Order: sequence, then structure tokens, then C-alpha cells
Amino acid sequence: MDFACLWLALLLPLVAALDFRYHHQEGMEEFLKSVAQNYSSITHLHSIGKSVEGRNLWVLVVGRFPKEHRVGIPEFKYVANMHGDETVGRELLLHLIDYLVTRHGKDLEITNLINSTRIHIMPSMNPDGFEAVWKPDCYYSNGRENYNQYDLNRNFPDAFEYNNVSRQPETQAVMKWLKSETFVLSANLHGGALVASYPFDNGAPVNQMVLVCLSNVATGTSHSRSLTPDDDVFQHLAHTYASRNPNMTKPDQCKNKMNFHNGVTNGYSWYPLQGGMQDYNYVWAQCFEITLELSCCKYPREEKLPYFWNDNKVSLIEYIKQVHLGIKGQVFDQNRNPLPNVIVEVQDRKHICPFKTNKYGEYYLLLLPGSYEINVTVPGHEPHLTKVVIPEKSQHFSALKKDFVLPFQGQLGSLPIPNPSCPMIPLYKMSPSHSATTKPSLFLFLLTLLHIFFK
Repeated sequence: MDFACLWLALLLPLVAALDFRYHHQEGMEEFLKSVAQNYSSITHLHSIGKSVEGRNLWVLVVGRFPKEHRVGIPEFKYVANMHGDETVGRELLLHLIDYLVTRHGKDLEITNLINSTRIHIMPSMNPDGFEAVWKPDCYYSNGRENYNQYDLNRNFPDAFEYNNVSRQPETQAVMKWLKSETFVLSANLHGGALVASYPFDNGAPVNQMVLVCLSNVATGTSHSRSLTPDDDVFQHLAHTYASRNPNMTKPDQCKNKMNFHNGVTNGYSWYPLQGGMQDYNYVWAQCFEITLELSCCKYPREEKLPYFWNDNKVSLIEYIKQVHLGIKGQVFDQNRNPLPNVIVEVQDRKHICPFKTNKYGEYYLLLLPGSYEINVTVPGHEPHLTKVVIPEKSQHFSALKKDFVLPFQGQLGSLPIPNPSCPMIPLYKMSPSHSATTKPSLFLFLLTLLHIFFK
């Protein structure tokens, strides 16, 4: 009898099945610590900081080398619940963790994904806000903001306008976290709509008269799009997620709210937003991030959670795979020493904060299949241009690998290089030469005026 019980115990899962209910801080911590203990070879649990009320901001890392970055393995992240009353994403990420660790070694696709990607998952960026909500509500509660009543998705530096707000502990923790890792791709999970929204969330307004006119228009669709140099990639990323969610692409899912074509929108086109996290990721951290609105109701009843998981499971996995788009590699000197802080960008899509190699000389560029001219530049020296063709069919869980050897001897540290970081100012507003694609188009502005005056 004892032998049979022993075998039965060995056959049972290491972690009890995660139930579909809302997990408050204590229950969430219990689950995360259990996963970290029972799947220690592929997970690492750590806190990136504390909330205003002292709650840990937990991140669980899943990967073949969960405790440290390895050259050639891209860093991916999901962040949820930065608005404390938008709760679906929080639970979805807990179920995603459960799905990944329990299928590792059993499901070939999941195993390959984990072995080739370092996946960081933060179920709650605003645990104080979540705990402040006293009952579920579809629209708004005082748990949206953090304990100090700041909206965390308006709390980051902005590339277009001065955002002179007090940086909150949760925001500061995320900004520090972004500096500590070479994040390539990310998504933040929200609620209140069904749409995948891509940068920019803010833009350079034409003039004050435009703002006055636009404020008189009933819907946000009258705003022009505010596009990044990588708009093709961002649209692909948003469509990748939305197209695999059976409800996100359907019209009129959220009654009395905006409809989005194919479940996708440019953030600025929906409504301008100052100090958002996705724009900060892209401009200052070289990390492509989109915003996922996953439920019409911000805080739905618990019995709805299994349906949200079924709708989003495939999208969540498929989106992680996109971190392997494009091209990656290292930049070396003539002696094969890795060169940090070298600019590596596509020639015709320069970023206002140039994308640079990390301390290992690594770079990652998310690109769709096609032909590109890669510009590798040490500041103060002539650029090194190389044509690269990214094939239609990407390599198995890996971007195209391309290393560059520059005609330098010795470490780049001996070369004159400016501060690799970008200043925390509204870069696009201050720079007269910024891309015209970031400005609302004159054509759409004229259409807006016609709509206002002749409706």
C-alpha cells in the first residue's frame, strides 16, 4: 500500500492545478514561490522593487538559464495589472506561468520556446491598487491608480511632452529593471476594451488650433496616427496577437465603445496619452512593447476567467515567439573582443535614441522578412554598412544571426564614446529633425476640420 501511494505521489503534478479565481497578494506569492521551488531548473523568482505600501513587485523568469542573460538568447517580458482594477491580465499571466512550466519537457513547442527565450513575467505592477478594489466593477474603481493616486501608465518620461509628475516607486522599479536587462519584446496587459494597441501613444501636435478642434470631435478616431520608424513591425506584432484571439477581431464586442478594425489600433489614433509605458520602452529601452486590452469589463466575475484564458492562450504563446523575428548578433573588434555601445540600426529607420549593443557587444533588431542595409557605427567614426536579407521563413526559434567585425584594435572602452544613455526629455519635441511620421498628417487634419464644420 505504501509503495502504491509513493508511485501515486510521483505521478501527481509538482504544483497543484491553478484554479480560476482572483489571487490576492498572499495567494499570488504562494503560487509563485511554489513554482520557483518545484521548477527551480527553469525558473527564477525575484522582486524588482516594492510598491508604495511595501508589497513586492514579483517577476518570475522562465528559461533554460533563468538566473542570468546568455548571449544569443533574447529577453522577453509580460507586465499586467499596472491599473489595479484591470484584473484579467493578472490572472492570465499566472495561468501562463502554470502552462509553461507544466508543459516543459512534454510539449516540444513549449520546450523549444523556453530553451531559446528568457521569459520574464510580472503578474502585477500595481498590487496596492488591486488590493484597494473592494468589489469587481466593469468600469472604474479607486484601485486604478497606485496608493498615492497616480496613474502608472501616465507616470513615465515622455518623448513628446514634458511629463513633470512625481515618479512613483512602481515606475522607478520598472525603469531600473529595463536598464538591467536587454529586453527585446514586451507587452503590457490591460482591460476595458478588446484591442491590441501599438506605439506611439503620444505625438507631436500640429498646433494649438488643431488641439482645440480635435477636442470638439466625439471620437478618438479623428486623431492621426503617430508612427514609429518600425511601424511595419509593430503592426505585425499587434495583428499577431489580435488575429489569434477569437473575439478581439470581431466588431462591436464592447457595446457602446469604439470598434477597431481587425482588433488593432495605433495608440495615438485611439487617444493621445502622455507618459505611457509602451512608448518609454521603445524610446529609452530599445524594447518593442504593445498594449493589450483583453476584456470589455475591467474586473469581471471570476466565473468568466476560464473563457478569457481560452481566448488568449494561443495569442500569449504566439506573441512570445515574435521575439525571434529579424536579426541578431554581436559586434567585435579585430581581436574578436565584443564592442559595447556601438550603434546598430537599419539605415533608413534611425531611432531618436540610437539602438546600441549591450555590454556583451550584442544587438537585436526586430524586422520582417526583406532586404535591409544595416548601419554599424562607432560614434565619431565612419559607418560600416552591410546588406542583409532576412528570409521569409525565419529560423527555428532564432532570428537570423549576423556578427560584425570592425577595423578596431583593442576594447571600445579606449575609444571616445559619448554617454550611451538618452536624456529624459521630450526628444521629439526638442529635435527639429524628427521623423515627419510622428506628426499628425495635414491631410487627416483637414478631414477633421471638414467633419467638424460640415457635419
